[in-house]
Amino acid sequence: MTDSLRLHGFNNLTSSLSFNIYDICYAKTEEQREAYIDYIDELYNAERLTQILKDVTNIIGAHVLNIARQDYEPHGASVTILIAEHELDEAAPDQIKPGPGPLPETVVGHLDKSHVTVHSYPESHPDNGISTFRLDIDVSTCGHISPLKALNYLIHSFDSDIVTMDYRVRGFTRDVDGKKLFIDHAITSIQDYLAEDTKHAYQMMDVNVYQENMFHTKMLLKDFELDNYLFGTSRRDITFEEARDIESRLRKEMLEIFYSRNLD
Repeated sequence: MTDSLRLHGFNNLTSSLSFNIYDICYAKTEEQREAYIDYIDELYNAERLTQILKDVTNIIGAHVLNIARQDYEPHGASVTILIAEHELDEAAPDQIKPGPGPLPETVVGHLDKSHVTVHSYPESHPDNGISTFRLDIDVSTCGHISPLKALNYLIHSFDSDIVTMDYRVRGFTRDVDGKKLFIDHAITSIQDYLAEDTKHAYQMMDVNVYQENMFHTKMLLKDFELDNYLFGTSRRDITFEEARDIESRLRKEMLEIFYSRNLD
């Protein structure tokens, strides 16, 4: 596809991005596990998540129509925002070419008939001390701008150990000659939209189905510093043997999530 693509009527292709992050920690005691879940609930409550989604809509130039948000008992939160755009005559090159999107100081694009949602899922395991926090964000857009432009901000908004992303273009639009177009921009990988610092920080793997316009990328943080994963204690407070056992559990948990299967 080219920047000068001329369409018949409205571009009604739907581009959907599913962005999932996982935060892993070790909380040894029941008190520490409860404190971790409370910490996550406070850090990512409905008010904070609403602000993050508002920042995403600002990045892509959307207008907020309606916000629904909810904190749940005992844990978790959800936010849904319905958004619309000011219609564009043409897509600016920066709106459609691959590359990382801006942080929220800059507005670069517009959306139409679209929505963004977020749901949080904190949990802990009572036997092995591992606690995890998952956050799911979905951005669906119609029009010129790709929701992939929100990735740069989203990744920099969270300290994520594992990230999984799915991008799908659905439906079709037509050019002025009536030919159906099932995608309106060139893409080889979601990685094309990630900043260089992100690419250096994570191990990445792609599973793409080009003929179906389906793209999947998963990311695993490369650096592992045990103190970053201990909640309510520190490395100097445990023995070498404990540290080695905890690190083994944490790495196993992260690999199982990354590869989506249980490991022996």
